[in-house]
Amino acid sequence: MHGLDASRVVDVVSSLLSDERRAAFEHGNRDLQAHLREQHGARRERPLLPYEAALANRLTIDWPREPLADPPFVGRRVLSDVPLADLVPYIDWTFFFTAWELKGRFPAILDHPQYGPAARDVYEAAQSLLDRIVRERLFTASGVYGFWPAASEDDDIVVYGDRGRTAELARFNLLRQQEAMPRGQPNLSLADFIAPRASLPAGSSDFLGAFAVTAGLGVDDLVRAFERDHDDYNAIVAKALADRLAEAFAASLHSTARREWGIADSASVEDVIAERHRGIRPAFGYPACPDHSEKFKLFDLLGARDVGIDLTESAAMWPAASVSGLYFANPGARYFTVGRVGEDQIASYARRKRQSIEQVERWLTPNLGYEPVRC
Repeated sequence: MHGLDASRVVDVVSSLLSDERRAAFEHGNRDLQAHLREQHGARRERPLLPYEAALANRLTIDWPREPLADPPFVGRRVLSDVPLADLVPYIDWTFFFTAWELKGRFPAILDHPQYGPAARDVYEAAQSLLDRIVRERLFTASGVYGFWPAASEDDDIVVYGDRGRTAELARFNLLRQQEAMPRGQPNLSLADFIAPRASLPAGSSDFLGAFAVTAGLGVDDLVRAFERDHDDYNAIVAKALADRLAEAFAASLHSTARREWGIADSASVEDVIAERHRGIRPAFGYPACPDHSEKFKLFDLLGARDVGIDLTESAAMWPAASVSGLYFANPGARYFTVGRVGEDQIASYARRKRQSIEQVERWLTPNLGYEPVRC
């Protein structure tokens, strides 16, 4: 069995220990694994385009006629000790219940014939602890965000420190869909949503936004206090609430950034949570930008460590209840899955990142459309 996190292990163990549920649970797991093997095999049988052909089939935008969003400042802004009460309305409770293997959308899940009683119990405990966290300021929410002039160069996004685009601050290397697309559909890269430098008239510029936020400062102290009292249940609830507050912070800040950027609409809090608005905020590790190692560049650009967020050697954020990513303002920007990539794209990507092919393959193992040669 594979459990995604500690909160989901409870259901797995209880199923394995139950004489009534164990056989069906094991059978369902084996069926799922067989399905995943078939799915994985089928993906590798689908042909990939040559990388140059995929690049040629990029998204076409008439950039000289495209209205470009112009932010009010260039550079970064730090947000320290953001009031937790301001973030609570942006919590997406559906994902809170998903962490407990309670499947269904909030608030309907509270009346679900099967999951309702358990969902109500967990929700009540979460509300009680959340009220205490907000009242006693047990967690600290801090973040940083900013806007920078930017231009695309094939599948790279170049970030500049001034509106004249004279000083290059960072270069984000991105990947492109390489599977054969249905006729008329482009092979997408996030770089497609930023204007190439040569496509714009003199004096105009496109912009890229970026952010990093955390609601995890103080979480470890609260969790340790619960664990000293042998209260593992509330320790898990505290971690889950920190994750939800961090995501809420990201949604709230994106709303602020879009308003400052001049691309805000009349989106309600519900629309903001569901991202029914112009603009996207993909995080490195998302299907559209699966290489986590690009976070090191993002953190350097933002100075994210100044607000208490750091990265491990494997690019995991610490505190764990943290969110980071990029802002794209283009009306056509959308989320997508890069999927499998070929050896030719990996070779190009390694050159652009100035890394060895072996290093790149380790970061992108799930996306490789081939079996790498290991010495």
